[in-house]
This record gives sequence, C-alpha cells and structure tokens, in this order.
Amino acid sequence: LEHISFRVERGQTLAIIGATGSGKTTLASLIPRFYDATAGTVLVDGLDVREYTFDALYNKLGYVTQKAVLFSGTVEDNVFFGQSAAEKTDASLQAALSLSQAAEFVDKYPEKAAHPIAQLGRNVSGGQKQRLSIARALARKPEILIFDDSFSALDYKTDAVLREGLAKQLPGTTKIIIAQRVASVQDADLILVMDNGHIADMGTHDQLLASSEIYREVYESQTNGGEQDEA
Repeated sequence: LEHISFRVERGQTLAIIGATGSGKTTLASLIPRFYDATAGTVLVDGLDVREYTFDALYNKLGYVTQKAVLFSGTVEDNVFFGQSAAEKTDASLQAALSLSQAAEFVDKYPEKAAHPIAQLGRNVSGGQKQRLSIARALARKPEILIFDDSFSALDYKTDAVLREGLAKQLPGTTKIIIAQRVASVQDADLILVMDNGHIADMGTHDQLLASSEIYREVYESQTNGGEQDEA
C-alpha cells in the first residue's frame, strides 16, 4: 500500500472496491492492527491506533471476515462469542439477529437461538453462516463496523435489506464495506477504488461513474451481466 489518504466521519459509510489483490483487505486490516503502517498514521477518533490498548481498540470495532467462522455451540454462543464491553442480553441478541437478517431462519428453529451449531457451521448454509457472523459483530455494538467482502455470500435481496437496515438503525456507527459488487457499495458516502495497492479514484457512485474508468468498467460488466437487475 502507498499514497493512501482518506477521512471518514462518524456515521458515514466508506466502501472499498477493486480487483482481487488490489489491497482492499490489507487497507482495512490497518484499523484493527492486523498490520501496522510502516509510514504515516491510522487514526481512530483522532488517536493513533498504536496508542490504544488492544482491548480499548477492539471494543470500538466489529470486524466481519470474508470467510465466516462458526464454532460448536448454540446460535447464541456464536453471536456472543469473544470478549466485548457490550452487555450480553436477550434484547441485544434479538436485535443483532434481526438486523443481520439471521432471525429469518433462526426463528424457524424449534429452539430459536438455543439451536445447536455444528463445528465450523457445517449444519447451516454459506449465507446463513455469514449472517450469523454479521450478527456477532453487531452484538458488540461497535463504533466502527468493518465488512470484508462479507456480503458476497448473501443473495442480492438480503444484501440490500441488510444495508438499508444498517443505515437506518445504526446512523451513528461508521461502516466500512469491502466489496466486489457495485450494488453493495453504490449508496456509500465515499467509495475508494483500489488498484495495485493505491487509491486509483475516490468519490460517490455518481462521481465515479463520470470520472473513473475502472469503476465504470466494473459497473458496466455487472450491469450487462444482469446482476443489477437482481438487486
């Protein structure tokens, strides 16, 4: 990564789009300090991330990886997995399941959130695993939510409903969405177009359609392929 500079205000949605290997995940990984920047600074609430204790930094973040990981236990165990400053209540569980669109299938289980999940989530589908993984991040009640290509396993309708819910129900939470679908990023306040480790272009969806050849090519290839129609 080089020559990276951008600012996201509290409550805004930042989207990062680009080809595989362009640096999208590496860029987002600087926030939770999976890597540290070798030059420059990464600031959260105006403070260098290296000045936070790990607990203080992680309590601000909810990170959903591209590959959803579930553990042997119940739905509730998986949603509340890991340390968090957020209170683990039935209300917060239901809110996380509802917003992540996981309640759609969890509520059909006879045991509801007490339904057993097999190791690695072998008894749920890929889309269901991803929704439970998203619910886990939401249950932390973080200031910053990072979705690392987390919507790719979701159908277009679920993707759209989830993003609408995030915007309406979490207006004060900063959302960072890494995606390959234009449909997943077009409503963002700011979109970064990554190319070979640097920001090729940045702007809103409409601005990038007018000014970014890379973004326009991705949009047109997906639109012509009929993907936008499904959204």
